[in-house]
Amino acid sequence: MIERPPVGASVDLGSNSVHLLVASIVGHELRPLVDESAFLGLGKAVDERAHLGSSARAELVETLVGYATTARRLGATSITFMGTEPVRRAADGARIGDAIEQASGVPLHVLSHEEEAYLTLIGVTAGLPVRHETLVVDIGGGSSEFCAVAPGGVARAAGLRLGSYRLTHRFVRDDPPMPTQIEQMRTAANDILGAALTAEPSEVVVVGGTASNLLKVTVAGVADRIITRTRIAEALAALSAGTAAEVTLRYGVNPKRTPLLPAGVVIVDALMRRYHVDHVRVSDDGMREGAILVANHAGRSWRDRLPELAHGWRR
Repeated sequence: MIERPPVGASVDLGSNSVHLLVASIVGHELRPLVDESAFLGLGKAVDERAHLGSSARAELVETLVGYATTARRLGATSITFMGTEPVRRAADGARIGDAIEQASGVPLHVLSHEEEAYLTLIGVTAGLPVRHETLVVDIGGGSSEFCAVAPGGVARAAGLRLGSYRLTHRFVRDDPPMPTQIEQMRTAANDILGAALTAEPSEVVVVGGTASNLLKVTVAGVADRIITRTRIAEALAALSAGTAAEVTLRYGVNPKRTPLLPAGVVIVDALMRRYHVDHVRVSDDGMREGAILVANHAGRSWRDRLPELAHGWRR
């Protein structure tokens, strides 16, 4: 009798979207069974009223109950719900967690910036030790998480309140953004990144929906998963040439993310300048993949072992 590989699931409650990944674990490789998201705008809700409130909370719970049902139907033996920036800031964060666990039977782990960064690094490396100094940056809607590690070194993680939704909400008033608004976002991003993690990486990897959608508005980015300074200029020109609706139709970008992409361009450009690199690699793997891998490897103690696991456990 052929033994079936284990199945794990994880959900990231981000500022822009709530994203489910269910995958079978074959060795150390994840083979996705379901990869879907709902754009709930949790970050916007918390910005506007400091809490989610009963209506948005009910919508979130309904979404997560559906995700848990899907994961169990596919045989998931572990399901990890992860609250990020909007849940950390929500005044009703405890009520959110209680409602989710009561309805779905799955506890909500409200992660720190550092825990998010460690999980993202693990998702990118799939549990392998790095071979050169690497910086992984998860660009979210409300914040960005940084994790730097060198061979034989100690993994370091931190977060900044720099995100595509946060910059857009603060500065953008026109569609497409005016050049002055782009410059305001650029100045703010450079200022915030002055406090970013100190590192001298030979490779910078960016993850998240903002980065993956940016590839679509460059000619060759989708093919090699690389964003260069030339492609940054190309993407900004494309995003400035039409409205968000026109860009969505022309490039097949997620319509919910299109208005946030000019801010995403600014953040990626500022990252390259901050860390003195001429390109970054975009990875589709990140925190959700990392959560499935660590839950499978370390069981329920995974949060206690994250700094250790970030160095990799495969040889």
